Amino acid sequence: MHAVAIVLFLVVLATAVATFARRWRIPAPSLLVIAGLAVALIPGVPALQIPPQTIALVVLPPLLYASAEELSLRDLRAVWKPVTILAFGLVFVSAAAVGFVAVAVTGLPPAMAFVLGAVLASTDPVAVTALGRRLALPGRVQVLVQAESLFNDATSLVLFKVAVGIAVATGAAVSLPAAGGEFLLLGGGGSVIGAAVAGLVWLVRRRTTDPVLETVIALVTPYAAYVLAESAHTSGITSVVVAGVLLGRSGRRLTDAHIRLQLHAVYAVVVFLLESVVFSIVGLELPALVRDLPAGSGWWPLQALALAVVLIAVRVLSTLPLTRAVKPSRGRLSWRVAGVVTWAGTRGVMPLAAALSIPLVADGGSPLPGRALVLVLTTAVVVFTLVVQGLSLAAVVNRSGLALEPEHTAREEAGARDALNRAALSRVDELAALEAMPEAVIDRVRRALNARLDHSVERPDGSTVDGTYRELRQEVIAVQSTELHRLYDEHRISDATRRSLQHDLDREEAALGSR
Repeated sequence: MHAVAIVLFLVVLATAVATFARRWRIPAPSLLVIAGLAVALIPGVPALQIPPQTIALVVLPPLLYASAEELSLRDLRAVWKPVTILAFGLVFVSAAAVGFVAVAVTGLPPAMAFVLGAVLASTDPVAVTALGRRLALPGRVQVLVQAESLFNDATSLVLFKVAVGIAVATGAAVSLPAAGGEFLLLGGGGSVIGAAVAGLVWLVRRRTTDPVLETVIALVTPYAAYVLAESAHTSGITSVVVAGVLLGRSGRRLTDAHIRLQLHAVYAVVVFLLESVVFSIVGLELPALVRDLPAGSGWWPLQALALAVVLIAVRVLSTLPLTRAVKPSRGRLSWRVAGVVTWAGTRGVMPLAAALSIPLVADGGSPLPGRALVLVLTTAVVVFTLVVQGLSLAAVVNRSGLALEPEHTAREEAGARDALNRAALSRVDELAALEAMPEAVIDRVRRALNARLDHSVERPDGSTVDGTYRELRQEVIAVQSTELHRLYDEHRISDATRRSLQHDLDREEAALGSR
């Protein structure tokens, strides 16, 4: 009962904070972390302890899957070289740099310092996607940041498993070939299982036309990929990412428009709830972890700051040479692109989940030294990146001059919409010449398409024909909705009829778009 109350409280808190974040135009993850910290510091609030397997199994798969589905393979091909270098090379360099600095400034044993480095080595796709959702970045920069966060996360968590295995194997010799073989097994095995799950789901969805079943399959797929991979002792994270990328590419061919609208709506709710709750947990966890620190660990804030500075510095130096592939302007390196890509590389939920999953004891049964400090430093760095980088990311993007103006996006959408309408008109003319359709139907469709192409004709009051039509239709739908509820209140129609007709009105209004 206590756990249920905590979850409900987090949902209410996250919803309220996210509402204010949108109104104030502040990134919701940053504000949620601050809110979680504020709540945790209230006297009498019980310490929050979330089992790591809960975050890893319940929260991460759908969030990773949603991010992977959005990734465009076409755009990924344009930046696959820098993504590969960042997803592999930067992870190893960051892990090594954090490990060496952690040994010097924190006194952690080398094995645990390497674990800390593996935890903090990569950016977090959940945080990156949530923070970057409102930013209008150029296509290549956006794909680079998103793809890197997906693939380097899988790399770092595979590296984390290897590091933990070394840390708990007290007295055992470290074999680099064995560690490399385990790395290949975890990453390669996860990729194979993810591809197999994607293929099986593709075969099932080809034969499914029920929207409810489609929704259930979409929700179950990331969990199936994760559980199967973990049961086979491979990387569940890699499996989910691979399955999401492959199915995201073929999703348009597997479903119709109505099912896609439903899936989008359901996943939007799931992602919002999970993201909101999990970023609140990040803030709530830190005070409880600090209280569990052993005596003599009072320097942890400065230690965490040093580690965050090392991560940012390593990322800048590694990103700068790759900017030619992202923005090849006159063949020169771009500090602006490097700065944006660096500042967008926040840490988030996945490093926290990985740190919480560190075993309590070593193989010999003795407590694992330094575990509490690793948890605190990981959480502190995550909070730092989400709050400091998250709150200033929009300003960095704007100062860089890379952000696309809203007018640019509007012109691009309008041009594409006109092209689609012209293509449709061309097809209608072909059907009219073949006399394949009744003349009345041809004329009706042609008039509708021509009306859409006339959206640029302004009226005396500055509005457009298209905008005026949409405004009138929305007003008519509002009147119809009021009349529908009046009939229901007067017991003239059943609840089933009211729901059915309201659903039809909602679909019409959604098709019209916003005012």
